[in-house]
Amino acid sequence: MSKTPQTGTSTSVEEKSFSDQIDAIISETVDWRGETLYQLRALIKMADPDGVEEVKWKKPSKPAGVPVWSHAGILCVADTLKNAVRLTFPKGALIKDPKKLFNARLESNTVRAIDFHQGDIVNQMALKELISEAVIINASKVRKR
Repeated sequence: MSKTPQTGTSTSVEEKSFSDQIDAIISETVDWRGETLYQLRALIKMADPDGVEEVKWKKPSKPAGVPVWSHAGILCVADTLKNAVRLTFPKGALIKDPKKLFNARLESNTVRAIDFHQGDIVNQMALKELISEAVIINASKVRKR
């Protein structure tokens, strides 16, 4: 272990890549939520092949962190809740949602989310469209009026 000069935190020479860390989060979630997260990750990567996977916000209550996908800014964040897998879009209020996928955080001025519950069927085409629009919004740096 060594200390990084910028943060003073410990690092390991064999730190896992973000992709490997997300693989671990999925594999450690052994019920339907892991399967759903696996499916959502595949859809996100298909919708935005140039996007970047990361893991952020590691803390004692969530030591593995949270999977995040970015493209000119954060597109979406996945989180496993007790009874759902939540996909949160930080700029979701700017995204058109004709298929009404957003079902959580609807009161927010900026954020929108989709809670997937056990047995839900993911509307793959509509989700890919939301992700594609999020990429366009991030790339254009559109701001809510």
